[in-house]
Amino acid sequence: MKYIFLLMPLLAAQCLFSQTALPVIKASSKKVSINDGGYLQKDSWFLSPAARPDVFTADRSRQAKWVLFYTDIDSIKVKVTPGSRFNFIVLLNGKDSCYTQIASAIPPTDKILAGTDRSDTIPFTLTLYNAIQVKAISNDTDTLNLHFDLGSFDFRIMRALLTKIKKPLKIQMGPLTWINPEPGATTLTAHDMDGRFGWNLFEGKIVEINYDRQLLIIHSKLPGLAKGYSALALSFIHSYLCIKASFAQGGTTYSGDFLLDTGSDAAMIADSSWTALHQFTSGLPVIRTKILHDPRGVSYETKTVLAPQMRIHNFTLTNIPAMVLPGPNPTGFSINFLGNDLLKRFNMVLDFRKDMVYLKPNLLFNTPYREQ
Repeated sequence: MKYIFLLMPLLAAQCLFSQTALPVIKASSKKVSINDGGYLQKDSWFLSPAARPDVFTADRSRQAKWVLFYTDIDSIKVKVTPGSRFNFIVLLNGKDSCYTQIASAIPPTDKILAGTDRSDTIPFTLTLYNAIQVKAISNDTDTLNLHFDLGSFDFRIMRALLTKIKKPLKIQMGPLTWINPEPGATTLTAHDMDGRFGWNLFEGKIVEINYDRQLLIIHSKLPGLAKGYSALALSFIHSYLCIKASFAQGGTTYSGDFLLDTGSDAAMIADSSWTALHQFTSGLPVIRTKILHDPRGVSYETKTVLAPQMRIHNFTLTNIPAMVLPGPNPTGFSINFLGNDLLKRFNMVLDFRKDMVYLKPNLLFNTPYREQ
């Protein structure tokens, strides 16, 4: 069985925009600032008269929120709810019509519920660098080594390779096929990978990561779970997957949000402002210094300390190597990360319908950390 993922045809988009009179705002500059639910992104959007429509996907949220577009001379305020789409025109320099759409990151309910009850399996290899490596086929001929990165979005292909891939593009992983995806270019992936793919490719589905069997299983409905799984709420911070976790140190408990990042080979990465606020590293032994690269290729010198105890729901982990960022977080906001040297110790079921994650310790739970 295959899911076929299709982009909206251009003709359908043109019909959509021609059906009704659309709101119009004016601009004399291509730069647009966006306030997404209270988070301002200054000069982050560039108007494109050629795109019909040019789609801005708001940060994922199941709560209604406001998104504001600010041109240099005008603005528009749009209420975004799950599954919503709002179309308008930005008139650039009085002559160029820029057809724009503000879209919820959550698809309309009818698209999520479409299809029969099914499960599709994608085999993977857990590499020595803790990467979930999947063999993908490009255009029915070429093999791509892609890693599944819960801290990323869509497809990202190494820039040098992406320029050589012919279009229209088809990517197949196991029984699943994506037709005409628009992969972004990247200069950094996990070791020996050609690129990566993110969680949002499976929006509205249930993703099971079974490290014991080295399988990704994509379900249309939540499967029956074996004994030993515990349920936690998933939160989405700027569309990143996060859970709550805490540290115990010297009789004090420090709690925070942790971004699930299977693209990292570390066990944990601690945000610099969070560690400073809680004096998290005080008294902890430094076991290593290291150069860390973010997806943009920016380098950071880091130190790794040994944290005595961490709790995720009712699971306790001990002596966790925690890499501490030396400066501002590369995501642009304060957040801690759980890398795959820690996450691989749990079989996971990620429910993107009800925003829950189910964890169960697996055969890797008591294996040594790489940093140790």
